Amino acid sequence: MVQQVKHKTTDIFERLLNGHIIPSDDPQFHRLQEASYATKELLVKLNASADLVEIRKWLSQITGAEQDENTTVFTPLYINYGKHTKIGKHVFINFNCTLLDLGGITIEDHVLIAPNVCLLSEGHPVSPENRHALVPRPVHIRKNAWIGAGAIILPGVTVGENAIVAAGAVVSKDVPDNTVVAGIPARVIKMIH
Repeated sequence: MVQQVKHKTTDIFERLLNGHIIPSDDPQFHRLQEASYATKELLVKLNASADLVEIRKWLSQITGAEQDENTTVFTPLYINYGKHTKIGKHVFINFNCTLLDLGGITIEDHVLIAPNVCLLSEGHPVSPENRHALVPRPVHIRKNAWIGAGAIILPGVTVGENAIVAAGAVVSKDVPDNTVVAGIPARVIKMIH
C-alpha cells in the first residue's frame, strides 16, 4: 500500500517537487490539469514557430526561466507543466521530445537529446486502488550527456556526465559517468575513455 500524506495547506506543485505522493482525491489535484492546459496554450505557439529566437521565448515562458541563446529546440516539443524543467546552456533538443516534469527535470549544459526521447519524472503506484495517485521522482541529465533517439528515461534516474544512452533504451536506474548504456532495461555496455 502506498503511504499517502495529505498536506492541505502546502502548494501541490511544491509537494510534487519535494517528492510527495499526490493522491487523486487531493483537494488541489484539479490544479494539475489547469496548469497543463495553460502550458499547452504556450506549446501550441512554440510548436507553430520556425524561428529559433521565438521558440526560446516561448520555452522561457513555459519554464519560467530565460533560455540560453545557444540552446536549440526542434519542434514539436511536449511538456505537461514546464515550471519544474531546468535547461542549461548549449543544449540541443531534437524533434518530438516529451518532458513530464511534475517531479522535476534538470538538463545540464551541453546535453544532446535526440528525436522521440521521453524524460518522465512522474509515475503511478502499482496497486490498483492507488493507481491514479502521482508518484514524482526527479530526472537529472548531467553535463555533456547524449540521449539517443527514442530513449525513455524513467522517474528517479540520473544520467551521468558524458554518458550516452543508446537509441531505444529504457533507463530505469542511474547511468554512471562516462558510460554507454543500451537495452531494455538499459545496462552498461561500454566505458568511455
